[in-house]
Amino acid sequence: MSNEFDEQYELFVELLDTKTPQDAVKMLKMFGVAESLIQQIRERHEEAAIAVREHAIAPSVFAGNKATWYTGPHHDDKCWPALADQLRPKGWDDGSIEDLDRSSSQVMSMLNHPKEKQFSTRGLVVGHVQSGKTTNFTAVMAKAADRKYKLFIVLAGVHNGLRRQTQLRLVQDLVTPNQAQWMQLTVPEKDFTAPANAAAYFAKTNKQHVLCVIKKNAAVLRKFRDWLGTASDYLQDCPALIIDDEADQATVATKTINPLIREIMDRLPKSAYVGYTATPFANLLIDPSAEDLYPEDFIVSLPKPAGHFGTEVLFGREPLDGEDPEDVDDGYDMIREIPDDEVDQVRPPSKVEKDSFVPEIDGTLRTAILYFLLTTAARRVRAIGNKHSTMLIHTSVNTAIHNSFREPLEAFLQEVYTSLKGAEDDLHHELRTLWESENARVPASAFNRDVVGYYALQEALPVVVEDCRIVLDNASSKVRLDYENGPLVAIAVGGNTLSRGLTLEGLSVSYFVRSVSAYDTLLQMGRWFGYRTGYEDLPRVWLTEELRDWFRHLATVEHEVRQDIAVYMTEDKTPRTFAVRMRTHPALRVTAAAKMKDIAHAAASYGGQRVQTRYFDLNREVILANQQAFKSLISRAVEGEACADHDPAGKRFLWRGVPYEDTIEFLNSYSFHKDSSQCDSYLLSEYIRKRVARGALRKWNVAIVGKGATGDSAAPFEVAPGIEAGCVVRSRLKKSGTVDIKTLMSRRDAAIDLDTSAVVGELTEGEIGHLRRQQCPNTALLVFYVIDKNSQPKPMSEAKVAADGKEERPKNLRAALGAPEHVIGVGLVFPKPIGYDSEVEWEYISADLSRIQIEESDLDEQELVEI
Repeated sequence: MSNEFDEQYELFVELLDTKTPQDAVKMLKMFGVAESLIQQIRERHEEAAIAVREHAIAPSVFAGNKATWYTGPHHDDKCWPALADQLRPKGWDDGSIEDLDRSSSQVMSMLNHPKEKQFSTRGLVVGHVQSGKTTNFTAVMAKAADRKYKLFIVLAGVHNGLRRQTQLRLVQDLVTPNQAQWMQLTVPEKDFTAPANAAAYFAKTNKQHVLCVIKKNAAVLRKFRDWLGTASDYLQDCPALIIDDEADQATVATKTINPLIREIMDRLPKSAYVGYTATPFANLLIDPSAEDLYPEDFIVSLPKPAGHFGTEVLFGREPLDGEDPEDVDDGYDMIREIPDDEVDQVRPPSKVEKDSFVPEIDGTLRTAILYFLLTTAARRVRAIGNKHSTMLIHTSVNTAIHNSFREPLEAFLQEVYTSLKGAEDDLHHELRTLWESENARVPASAFNRDVVGYYALQEALPVVVEDCRIVLDNASSKVRLDYENGPLVAIAVGGNTLSRGLTLEGLSVSYFVRSVSAYDTLLQMGRWFGYRTGYEDLPRVWLTEELRDWFRHLATVEHEVRQDIAVYMTEDKTPRTFAVRMRTHPALRVTAAAKMKDIAHAAASYGGQRVQTRYFDLNREVILANQQAFKSLISRAVEGEACADHDPAGKRFLWRGVPYEDTIEFLNSYSFHKDSSQCDSYLLSEYIRKRVARGALRKWNVAIVGKGATGDSAAPFEVAPGIEAGCVVRSRLKKSGTVDIKTLMSRRDAAIDLDTSAVVGELTEGEIGHLRRQQCPNTALLVFYVIDKNSQPKPMSEAKVAADGKEERPKNLRAALGAPEHVIGVGLVFPKPIGYDSEVEWEYISADLSRIQIEESDLDEQELVEI
């Protein structure tokens, strides 16, 4: 029976190349296969298809009533194995290829079987900036070709440079290894022009796949749409895969491009549209009830690949709900600040000055260029990884300003070259000091790399300077970045052409002061994200304090969006029944205003969360006002009916049963820092009032945590008669412009009002939540800290490599707090409600799903119900 089953199952799998699962079952019945055996075959196939989705590495949400059919690559496939073979010489190891296989199979499993009579799928794949999205969609295309998809349309951004780069990649990885299987409608040098006899490309006798890589340009899209129209009689059996690279650019809420893309889809009875982007904000805010490109069928969030430098790795992020700040990565120490008074040296203060503007190669820009020359020399000494070396200077979108940089940069490089050849001691001293300072801040040992000493660089430096080219890359440039003709050392000055999709090979230094107004625009300009194999310790980014803070906020938003997708994946949600939330920012739009016309404000709650002050305003008046708010609350607790439960050693004071009105009065009097997004007095107070209305949070436990008296501690801080609190030490992060202590509360402090005697070993967040539900299900905790104004950092330990060979990141340098008075830190711990939790209108937006009418459908249906 086993042999018969295996043989019939293999026959069934072969039939799936030309038939849907349902039609393949009909064929088995015609062949006289027993009903019981067919049932076993269906069950095995269903299990294999479901496993592709459920065992995948990328969190996703999808329409659950779409038929499952894809079980992964076959042993006799052509395109996917050829792509895998192309990747190995490029440094892809077996683990990376396996991850690509799994994630691309997951996307494939969301598509329709190519032999279905008609379909129109809309999906979105969320990647990371410069993380290999092109390779992922190339893998999806390869697997779709292996399963007999016919037409492949790649919408490759809006610039010729990106379209050409994408075409070259696809030709190299997809077409060339199987030349006889492909026909190309476009070539690297030229966008789409309509060939004669469109029908010949799609006739049933033509078994070749058709590839078209086109810009999102209205004239080009119209030509392509009209050309498809001439072959309409042959498109009925032409399954098409449309890949929209940079899907948030020009696709969403545009008057011409968006309708043209949908008109092209309308020409194709069988079409699957898959958008790829690292900045999905606009796509996730499309009106789902409209006839548009909202990803109603699936959203896949690709995991961050190993070794990828993204926003979180470079800038850190804020802790999210329930996270311990100590467990949240604070980023490498690779960000350097451009003082505000230097911005006008690299960008004219007004438009009227742009034509006469001449940039000054001085200050941080001079330092950044010298460091770029040093890193290029160091990479030549190491002789590992990418042979190209690029520096990005992005100060404006204006081409006249780009052009103004050429002469000053060339003059500066000549000056450096002359000094190096003349062995001038002053320049060598400057270079050596800079190199050793940067090496100390980000040790090479943290990445298992050898330190390159300055004297090893001296011989290489003059050659590096001589090789360095100034490239002005913008829409009017005749000479662009070209990585195809040998190793390139370049300082690239540009704007929009360098800010989306295009890969800057070997990028090690970025100098960035461009002002932007939206999340997606800002993230896409971060060309410094990507892979830095062989020089992981060397990248640096120079930008203003404001821009650095914006990127940190975006790292938090990115993480939260991906977390939303992962959470809803486990709750049987679909893109039409849940909307991804996006945290807002007071100075930035999530995306362009036209793309936000159909948003809904999302709600959030504090139930089960631990909220604490991390950022502080060191203005003396603010500190003293906060001290007074703290003292007033404690005085009321001492004089009121709260039950005192203090630590005899004087390290802890605790009052149980403090009225909620006292907490709200304190919150209204205390000034939280503007960057403390979770610590919003109004939202906290509103949440408390809503919970009180439901019978919870009427009483609070209030605590003061401090050190006992020691020889080197600050004198006790008098809070109220008989209450003297010991000061705690919380130094600030040195690299942050805002006063940031990162962590105020310890995990044990969050359980200060609980009986933890039964806990064995380390106290976990889960155990704290469990104990609070048992002991204080309706009581919240308010914890105070008196932070020593002179808080000094602990000595920084040297970076090491762990025993398992994995890198241990160097700890961020800390500095003394330097406050004029002792600072009052605040922590709040909320119990997790049983059942419904109250919500407050927080700083989030999402797509508006209110106009969608969901019609329940049977899970066996092959196609989604028309909505």
